[in-house]
Amino acid sequence: MISLVLTCAGNGTRAGFSNNKLLQKINGKTVVETTFTAFKNTNFFDEIIVTASEIDAEIFAKILPSATIVLGGKTRFLSVKNALEKVNGDIVLVHDGARPFTSKKVISDCIETAKKYGSAICAVPQTDTIAKAENGEIISVLGKDNLYSIQTPQGFNTTELKKAFSLATKDDYPDESSVYSEFIKKPHLSKGEKSNIKLTFKEDFSPILDMRTGVGFDCHKLVSDRALILGGVTIKHDKGLLGHSDADVLTHAVMDAILSSLSLRDIGYHFPDSDEKYKGACSLDLLKEVLSLIDEKGYKVYQVSACIMAEKPKLLPHIPSITKNLAKALNIDDNMLGISATTLEGLGFVGREEGICVHATATLINK
Repeated sequence: MISLVLTCAGNGTRAGFSNNKLLQKINGKTVVETTFTAFKNTNFFDEIIVTASEIDAEIFAKILPSATIVLGGKTRFLSVKNALEKVNGDIVLVHDGARPFTSKKVISDCIETAKKYGSAICAVPQTDTIAKAENGEIISVLGKDNLYSIQTPQGFNTTELKKAFSLATKDDYPDESSVYSEFIKKPHLSKGEKSNIKLTFKEDFSPILDMRTGVGFDCHKLVSDRALILGGVTIKHDKGLLGHSDADVLTHAVMDAILSSLSLRDIGYHFPDSDEKYKGACSLDLLKEVLSLIDEKGYKVYQVSACIMAEKPKLLPHIPSITKNLAKALNIDDNMLGISATTLEGLGFVGREEGICVHATATLINK
């Protein structure tokens, strides 16, 4: 059983808002809803406990009806201590409510690391030189080698974390890892992401991420004696798509959209049909190469939408499996991939059942 504690009992005074900063909206939803949804949609958690101040408890209960609301304390330590009394899982993750951009991969890695080592502290290597200062003067330079920026989630063996909190005699610990470190053992690192930022100041709520959007389109002819593959899923049909590779028209359009977002040409440029090594290639393998290209540029896929235009076969029953398979290949959650299908009412190339076309858009964010 796995539990989650979301720390949301702050007042957001540093952000300069008149109410809790977690009630500010980003992309049409409050920060706390966005953070809560990111974890709930993973389906990893058996219970989610949210700490709240007395002022916000009723509001949080309304907007997060499936969460257990626990009153927080005057410090983070006391808020988490209150929440731990409600935790039933063998593993518990503690996460800042003000970190709404945590990915499924970060969450999954944190859980698995906590299971293996008893602790998992999400962190990213420090790239800037760190210095300690007093009264505006640098008194020591720590450098950047072997230094990390600590994030959340932080995962633990629940019994050990509860023991650490019970032994503590002060309440001003900066986070859970510091409590665990003092009373149990040295905590283990888990891989975080730069995009997993914490919203702290008012300027943090301005456009945060460097987003890039691209458009892709592809069309393939339907012929006999070929498999019909869409998003890496083979669809039973009397015809398949003609092409040098496996002719996965959906994946091709998505790849073109991803490449277009960073002005990286198109799949014909990167995987020409004149090259025999791509003959019969699996398009999902080509997608891996595209993802490596954008990774080198410091980006990752955030969201993809695609419309498949086909008269036959009827694709409605296949959309869920296609979505699941392609989302996995893209390293995004299923709910960040929108796939629709339509006919052209018997009109044109598609309407005459001569081929299938796909229009796709892709949004990338900096890592």
